[in-house]
Amino acid sequence: MNNIDLSELNKFNSTTSEWWHHNGDFQSLHKINPLRTNWIDQMSPIAGSQILDVGCGGGILSEALARRGGSVTGIDIAQAALDIAKKHSCESGLKINYQLSTAENYASEYSEKFDIITCLEVLEHVPAPDAVVGACATLLKPGGSVYFSTINRNIKSAFFAILGAEYLLRLLPIGTHQHKKFIRPSELAKWTREFELKIKDITGISYNPFTKNFRLVSDQIDVNYMIHAKKPT
Repeated sequence: MNNIDLSELNKFNSTTSEWWHHNGDFQSLHKINPLRTNWIDQMSPIAGSQILDVGCGGGILSEALARRGGSVTGIDIAQAALDIAKKHSCESGLKINYQLSTAENYASEYSEKFDIITCLEVLEHVPAPDAVVGACATLLKPGGSVYFSTINRNIKSAFFAILGAEYLLRLLPIGTHQHKKFIRPSELAKWTREFELKIKDITGISYNPFTKNFRLVSDQIDVNYMIHAKKPT
């Protein structure tokens, strides 16, 4: 299945040099990475797990998961980003299996292979996000956990995630997001149910522009949020 938005692909291929600049275009991913990795590790112990990082980009999350003892495969559709990820993992002495693939194509070959799947900041960049959820369900072992993160679709998210993050605070490159592609938690929950995944937790992510810190807030899912779901045994 060709679930690819070429404008999104070109956008991420053009920013490859920025992936590992901690104060560059992807600074927010670097700042939020420890928070999210800790959350995943608390829910699903990373060490010794077979892990798939869907939409791995330059490998920021993949490397964090590998450092905690996970056996990590990262897939992405942006070859330039994968080249950066491979180079950086070699320089870091980490063994990560990076592959050029969509989640749907990978699911056609590797059904029920992974204990943990991460799909962070991906769904709002593809034409058919529900298909990605379905592919993750196929790739997941019975009893395994999948983690999705995306952005709620409402007036507040338009202000904070686009105007605030891209234009005012410059946490992300201008044009990173399109409000119409944001996903309400109810929509994502519906897709997980359709593919027989059971939601175990949902939490929001907030940013303090004064301290420049992120934190998890379980009662604030009106902008950035994450969902943890499990596949029944």
